[in-house]
Amino acid sequence: MIPLLLLASVVAPGATFTCTPVAVWDGDGPIWCAEGPRIRLEGIAAREMDETCRPGHPCPRASGRAARDHLVALLGGVRGTLRTGHIVVRGSPLTCVSNGSAKGSRTGALCRSPDVGDLSCAMVRDGYALAWARYGGNRLCRSARTSSTRR
Repeated sequence: MIPLLLLASVVAPGATFTCTPVAVWDGDGPIWCAEGPRIRLEGIAAREMDETCRPGHPCPRASGRAARDHLVALLGGVRGTLRTGHIVVRGSPLTCVSNGSAKGSRTGALCRSPDVGDLSCAMVRDGYALAWARYGGNRLCRSARTSSTRR
């Protein structure tokens, strides 16, 4: 499993791809996919693992740990922890649509799980992330909590 994680690359904008989640860092990603990409969930913001919010990002009330743990649960639950601190998961394959680079080797993407539907909307609906207007969050989940930039 680990050698595949080293093949991370950015998926071209507009491309639909499959992501079988194998590891998660925090509530908005990256989600490491067995197929190679590392996904940053599009249109939302969650707290960082050190409980901060980056300047200019929406800042939800839920803690970074709670957001990460909720995303892990949506992806099938904890299967272990890597030395890097990433949580190992084994979930159903996701269907994702790339929005291109999300800085570094991450792909910004909207992803749907056969079990819970749109992951970004689920994180916002459940109160662990805020929709981020700058990245399409206000159109993403009409009934979800939304936010412009606030701290």
